[in-house]
Amino acid sequence: MMAITESARRRRRVASAALCAVLAAAAATAQAASPDETRLLTALRKAHPGTEFTEVSRTEVSGLYEVWMNGNVAYVASTNPRYFIFGRLFDTQAMRDITGPKIAQRTGQDGGAQTESVSAAPVPLDQLPLADAIKTVRGNGQRKLAVFSDPNCVYCKQLEPELAGLDNVTIYTFLVPLQGEARPVAIWCAADRERAWRQWMLQADPSLMQPGAQCEHPIARNLELARRLRVQGTPTMIWADGSRTDGYVGRSVLEARFAEVAKVAAAQPVKTEKRP
Repeated sequence: MMAITESARRRRRVASAALCAVLAAAAATAQAASPDETRLLTALRKAHPGTEFTEVSRTEVSGLYEVWMNGNVAYVASTNPRYFIFGRLFDTQAMRDITGPKIAQRTGQDGGAQTESVSAAPVPLDQLPLADAIKTVRGNGQRKLAVFSDPNCVYCKQLEPELAGLDNVTIYTFLVPLQGEARPVAIWCAADRERAWRQWMLQADPSLMQPGAQCEHPIARNLELARRLRVQGTPTMIWADGSRTDGYVGRSVLEARFAEVAKVAAAQPVKTEKRP
């Protein structure tokens, strides 16, 4: 009886959440962009044709606009849209995080910095086109992880030092151009792309990149792969068991997830080949 009651409660919660989502979508559609928002969106798309700008909206701060690039957000002044501010807008008087709930709503998070994706099907890591990723090996390389990352993404830059502190790992980094492809291509075309990636993400040093290079690169394929796998933003990590983690996490969380994946793998029966 308890299981039935709990199941009914869950169904009602799901139905209520779905109704709220429909109403929110209807409200968003009904509220057309203002002329100044439309002008800014047009100007940004013209100035940065390689970046997919999806939405511009006015904030509570006069002259400051919220700019969405798929799952990434920045703040831009209407008087000088040359400069982007990445981070969160916080109301110190109301003690309210203005940006956080919007990120959570768009990525399916419940307020945390990271979430396990439950809507997307597991993706076996060894079935990914690993040749299209930057390969980094530390120690014995036994623990494996794939990361969809963007060199222009502030959260990716926060994640990279955490990944750099891991030992006995093999990390496959798929460069996805959610905020423009010039920098991903310049990194991939570098003589030592792994080192060029590391120097840029850890030290903001672009000296090893090859801007304007015409080498064969997988950047467009990586973007299509991300869309096919329903990667909503960067960073997104895919573990050896096919599960994934969206967003920035600290090193302790990374180590805990590696331990969980290893425990699951150890519990699975060993496959033996049948002899004729």
